[in-house]
Amino acid sequence: MRHKYLTGMVALLAGVAFIHIADKLLGVKIELFSGLSTFSFAWGVDLFVVPFLSGLLVTRIFGMGGKWLCYLPPLIVRSISYAEIAYVTGIPHGSILNPVGWWGLYVILAIESAAMGGILGEVMIKGVYGRSAKVSQEDRRPATERES
Repeated sequence: MRHKYLTGMVALLAGVAFIHIADKLLGVKIELFSGLSTFSFAWGVDLFVVPFLSGLLVTRIFGMGGKWLCYLPPLIVRSISYAEIAYVTGIPHGSILNPVGWWGLYVILAIESAAMGGILGEVMIKGVYGRSAKVSQEDRRPATERES
């Protein structure tokens, strides 16, 4: 197996594990609606901050191209969580399962938050906008100065 594929799998699994563990620690299920009390501070953290940090983590592990790979962990975790509630554990008393349209909106928000984390992660590792250690100071001078 190529090194990049293995690194991609490790980064993907790390992002999925991070989001899943954060969901459990926060005790929030974005897929359920329990009235206005659903929209708490922990719910907002779980929808925006956790995927952002997951995007940073995925990009940090994968490197260049991590901003594209970081879209997948929120999608995977949210899809599995929705299917788990709908088909395995059932809906707790006092809650309803969000319709697929609302759930899709929340998933898109989480994915976009992860994308922002992925982009910031690539900027942090200086892998964006052509900044590279391979470019020497000699190559940065104007052509007229290099010839002399």
